[in-house]
Amino acid sequence: MIQAAFYLGNRSIRLGEIQPRDPATDEVQIKVSHCGICGTDLHIFHGALDKRVSMPAVLGHEMSGTIHALGDGVAGLAVGDSVAVMPIAPCNDCPACAAGHNHICHNLNFLGIDTPGAFQSYWTVPAHTVHRIPDNLSLMHGALLEPLAVACHDVRLADVQSGDQIVVVGGGPIGILVALVAQHAGGRVIVSEINPYRVELAALMGLETVNPNETDLVDLIMSRTRGAGADIVFEVSGSQAGAAVMTELLRTRGLAVIVANFPRNPQVDLYRFFWRELRMQGVRVYESQDFADAIALAAGGALPLDRIITDVRPLGGLKSGFEDMEQGGKVMKILLEL
Repeated sequence: MIQAAFYLGNRSIRLGEIQPRDPATDEVQIKVSHCGICGTDLHIFHGALDKRVSMPAVLGHEMSGTIHALGDGVAGLAVGDSVAVMPIAPCNDCPACAAGHNHICHNLNFLGIDTPGAFQSYWTVPAHTVHRIPDNLSLMHGALLEPLAVACHDVRLADVQSGDQIVVVGGGPIGILVALVAQHAGGRVIVSEINPYRVELAALMGLETVNPNETDLVDLIMSRTRGAGADIVFEVSGSQAGAAVMTELLRTRGLAVIVANFPRNPQVDLYRFFWRELRMQGVRVYESQDFADAIALAAGGALPLDRIITDVRPLGGLKSGFEDMEQGGKVMKILLEL
């Protein structure tokens, strides 16, 4: 038996034991090292996905670890390899998969939501989801690869070019990673965030950050661009205010990238889209290329990953991690060490 954290519904978390599952053909069993608490995990804790998860549910998908056992048919991996998991398993049969977009499969199985996740000592997953981590990348930083891959996907689909004026609305973990990746690609980035701790932390990471409650963001961007507007706005806040301001910030034929998963349908100024011929791009999870890009960026030391990690706690710190995230204070990314 191994240790696991179970979500029981009604904001209840229980630590207990679970039988580890031996890897079947084309599967890998991983000894989990670190696992980040994701915003999606928090939504589940709030009960937002109770109809989707099977309780008692083992959550967690932002992880790193070492291979413990290999099922038959697994090639290119070895026991002891340091790895991270790209936690999506497409059906390979729906229209999206047929079109080559299996990361947004119509029947996507997301590991850690639809099936048991990494808040357990040993996690067995399909071999195709496993990515090796270079020796010079710590397992602690390896647990940031999944959200970093999200940022790489978003920046790639936005086609960020050197010199682009970019605004990232929302300075949480994904927003900060999007800003860092966009800046690394040559973009001139401004982050909009109202949490004072996150404003200060982003500045320590070399990002220009403003609090829109204190600085008129639209006036700032228009003064920087001589009235033209931003080339790209990444909406990462999931707020009505963010959905409203993104159209005001954009230049003619500028691009709004919708990163956030909005809990309700926001009001969006479609007249502005018509009048300025604006464009909108939805972005969701990642593709294998984005995971490879994330590994290269992290291993290359190009990003200040240490500053993103607020705290490292034992598995028993999962509920307190959720509670700290809810309060919205001095928190960026909490990792659990298994």
